[in-house]
Amino acid sequence: MTSHDSLAAGEVRDPFGTLHRALWIGGGQWAGKSTVARLLAVRFCVTVYHYDYHDARGHNDRRIARRLGLGLGEPATEADPDKVWVHSTPEQMATETLAGFPDRFEWALDDLRALVSGHPIIAEGWGLRPELVAPIIDSPRRMVVMVPTPAFRRHQLRELPRAASLGHRVSDPVRAQANRFARDHLVAKDAVHTAHQLGIRVIEVDGSRDAAAVAEIVADHFSPYLPRQDHEV
Repeated sequence: MTSHDSLAAGEVRDPFGTLHRALWIGGGQWAGKSTVARLLAVRFCVTVYHYDYHDARGHNDRRIARRLGLGLGEPATEADPDKVWVHSTPEQMATETLAGFPDRFEWALDDLRALVSGHPIIAEGWGLRPELVAPIIDSPRRMVVMVPTPAFRRHQLRELPRAASLGHRVSDPVRAQANRFARDHLVAKDAVHTAHQLGIRVIEVDGSRDAAAVAEIVADHFSPYLPRQDHEV
């Protein structure tokens, strides 16, 4: 089955119409997607689906099952961190990351298909790629792509310990972090390029506006689909 066929099938398997009504925030890592989604959840009483949380937890079982089904060997053994972060080039890392997004996206769609809410649903996460979301939305306005500038990403590395953490011990932390930084830039750049091709709005986050201001921009973009607030006439 091709990726297109898989997405087409996914459109049919939408028993509660969740996918067609969802709003999507994709883009690069550490652009503030989760923070913006949380602010919109409080302001508009929307339901938020955090892709990154599910991808790092519940979806891991599906990754293991897929490896077994494809005969790829023992999935319980984690990859050597040095091989992943130190000895790979950023280009290799970005290519592998991008290649894995379609399968991971299908798992996110399964989560969303089962999600029923009386409020609009916002799905956010870096794996919600514009080329994957575009076939299942009725308007480009249902999505926005947020990406950090390199300068803002470097600021986060200095100021936020969790933004600099790899989660693994490696033999050369400096090189590993530089590889990750370059990989993330390449993956974000690809999202921007694709979003522009598909007419999906891109918001560049450079730190000149706080999270509330960025959330206001996203709220305005999503305004046709968000509840009207009491002060609006």
